[in-house]
Amino acid sequence: MRDVNAETQTVTPTGTGSALARLAVPAGIMAAVAGAFAYVGAVNPNEPGHYPVCPLYRVTGLYCPGCGGLRSAHAFVHGDFAAALHDNALATVGYPLFAVLWTVWGVRAARGRPSRLTLGPVHMWALGALLLVFSIVRNLPSGGWLRP
Repeated sequence: MRDVNAETQTVTPTGTGSALARLAVPAGIMAAVAGAFAYVGAVNPNEPGHYPVCPLYRVTGLYCPGCGGLRSAHAFVHGDFAAALHDNALATVGYPLFAVLWTVWGVRAARGRPSRLTLGPVHMWALGALLLVFSIVRNLPSGGWLRP
């Protein structure tokens, strides 16, 4: 099967190569993520000296959207989902979301379909707003339940 771009008249084959070749990039990404989770699962971020402190927190005392992410990943790897949610709720929700998106990507790659995820400006603004609101709420006195 071929895709033809009408403007440039270029022909790009879809589904070329073996399934193993098409799965190389998704498999590489998953290997990197699994390796990172394995490392964070083995090296406890709750013990001081293993990981650097968040620069924003060090300078200002404010929590960024990523603060508590390593502790959240450590708790998630060990099956303590309540602690993972407490350490960084946004990251904990993001782990299964990543798994779903990666699975869709892998299945589409194996079938030779394009696996492009395009986010429009509305999606990017919504994601930015979510991160901003999460950061603001977790730094408010009433948002203590979102602090790591």
